[in-house]
Amino acid sequence: MLQGQYFIIPIEIVMNNRRTAERAVQFPINLNLEGRRCLVVGGGRIANRKAAGLAACGALVTVVAPEITDELAALATEVRRRPYAQGDLEGHWLVITATADRTVDQAVYDDAEAAGIWANSADDPDRCSFTLAAVVRRGPVMITASTGGVSPALSSWLRARLTEAIGPEFADIAAELAERRADVHARGESTEDLDWGPVIDEIVAAHRRSDTITLTAPVPS
Repeated sequence: MLQGQYFIIPIEIVMNNRRTAERAVQFPINLNLEGRRCLVVGGGRIANRKAAGLAACGALVTVVAPEITDELAALATEVRRRPYAQGDLEGHWLVITATADRTVDQAVYDDAEAAGIWANSADDPDRCSFTLAAVVRRGPVMITASTGGVSPALSSWLRARLTEAIGPEFADIAAELAERRADVHARGESTEDLDWGPVIDEIVAAHRRSDTITLTAPVPS
């Protein structure tokens, strides 16, 4: 802002931003999508990213859009090269729209709400019954960061920091803990009352010492 100049911000913008920041508290949940039909409405780069995430979880992805990239089509189990139509939701468990067209996104959201199907609209939290978190995966370990759709940029920033803090060794750490848990169950004991904190500290420290040794070991001549 230049000195001596003032800008008037419409009260509607101020109130909309305030309402966005004061959204209801969301319930965090992880979905099992293996073998479930999921619909992606949109055929471009963002739709491709959403479809890739669904397919990686074993979902059966249907894509509908007038134009669909070859890369996106390769991810889908069914491709419908045409505009979205009301009946497209039938038989699907959830839907994600990535059209950049509010009219289409609104139609999809309204149809999904009427059918009791979960809906997400990319960068449009007002037309979402669920939002997507930024994810860091290390084998079975999944760490997420979410702002409930208020600031996807902040979610991405947090994911970058988590990626630095949670290294690939945590996939092996989780596998070792799973083995120890199975051993306890095999002895007919419960794992609920065990203090896992010291055990996890020990395993994490051992893995990190191993990584340090590997990184600093001299290369054989």
